[in-house]
Amino acid sequence: MTRSDLVAQLAERFAQLTQRDTEFAVKTILDAMTDALARGHRIEIRGFGSFSINRRPPRVGRNPRSGEQVTIPEKLVPHFKPGKALRESVDQRLPVDVPEETLAAPVTTP
Repeated sequence: MTRSDLVAQLAERFAQLTQRDTEFAVKTILDAMTDALARGHRIEIRGFGSFSINRRPPRVGRNPRSGEQVTIPEKLVPHFKPGKALRESVDQRLPVDVPEETLAAPVTTP
């Protein structure tokens, strides 16, 4: 689902709102979430999940073309952890005939 799909679905579901109002509401919510994460806050939406910031420490990588070592600086990256209700809902509704390439690769632990 894209942002425009979300706006269209909300506008259809709530007939009293115009497409423009719905677009403004979605943009406002996403901007508020972005600002909160940028300030280092955690966002928790009960029944859906939580958003937080993870720190990736600096590391040494390799340039794939030349093979030379490259220093990769520290990064702060957004992280989403789905809530129990979302995980269960997705697991129950997953159709059996979903093409394998649309699913993410399974995570294996050593």
